[in-house]
Amino acid sequence: MSSTPSRTYEPTPARKVAFLGLGVMGYPMAGHLARAGHQVTVYNRTATKSIAWCAEYAGAGGKNHAQAATPREAARGADIVFCCVGNDDDLRAVTLGADGAFAGMEPGAIFVDHTTASAEVARELYRAARTLGLQFVDAPVSGGQAGAQNGQLTVMCGADLAPFEAVRPTAMAFSRAFTRMGDSGAGQLTKMVNQICIGGLVQGLAEALHFAQCAGLDGQAAMEVISKGAAQSWQLENRHQTMLAGKFDFGFAVDWMRKDLSILLEEARRNGAQLPVTALVDQFYSDVQAMGGGRWDTSSLIARLKQRS
Repeated sequence: MSSTPSRTYEPTPARKVAFLGLGVMGYPMAGHLARAGHQVTVYNRTATKSIAWCAEYAGAGGKNHAQAATPREAARGADIVFCCVGNDDDLRAVTLGADGAFAGMEPGAIFVDHTTASAEVARELYRAARTLGLQFVDAPVSGGQAGAQNGQLTVMCGADLAPFEAVRPTAMAFSRAFTRMGDSGAGQLTKMVNQICIGGLVQGLAEALHFAQCAGLDGQAAMEVISKGAAQSWQLENRHQTMLAGKFDFGFAVDWMRKDLSILLEEARRNGAQLPVTALVDQFYSDVQAMGGGRWDTSSLIARLKQRS
């Protein structure tokens, strides 16, 4: 089965691009770039992923695609270097140093980072890129693995206007929205807003489903009726059935969510924002990790309620 279901791409000039990081998000995102007609060179820390990607997308979009042994090699000659790795340190590892992407990029080339990372590292790498005559866009995504596979991600960007506009047509290969939120770091700050919303919504849904079950209601029927009113949300529509079934072996992992929450809670300490509910939800996710659910989907918050009932 293909990692990227068929979709229609808007016509755009073909670019030579690189993609660093072929995880559950990066692998299909790079695939959409290839299918849209761009020439893609991929890099992954574990080379077997790069080999598998090249095999799956051989000849996609009428182009010859390749893998590279280092980020520097992947970035050589690329107009745009896309990236989606794990955290701030991973991002520094693939950008800086003798084998980092910045060392292989030509002046004027654009680095687009889709990692959910700190606004601080985004600004740091923006400054480092500009010193070398490069452009840097922090562009975290929302939409999860399904959004990446279907090419329907929401991308929030912090960047100078010119590189943002230059990148947008190419990035629409895997996006439903690609929006500039402000200067460097603004994309990461907007992703923090996204995660604050998700944490509170999922906890509310978990409590609602738990209450319905304890009250003897048909949880499925309850969700179907309230989804037509003010309680409607993406989480309710897409997660209530699996939450009722206790199925969490998919989606955005609790470990990743706690990483994101730690970043935004640190930012809140810096900017003075009061996030009491978010801090509490972070501790609830810690409980799920203690249950062995670090790789469970974020909707697994309901599991800690069932354990206590």
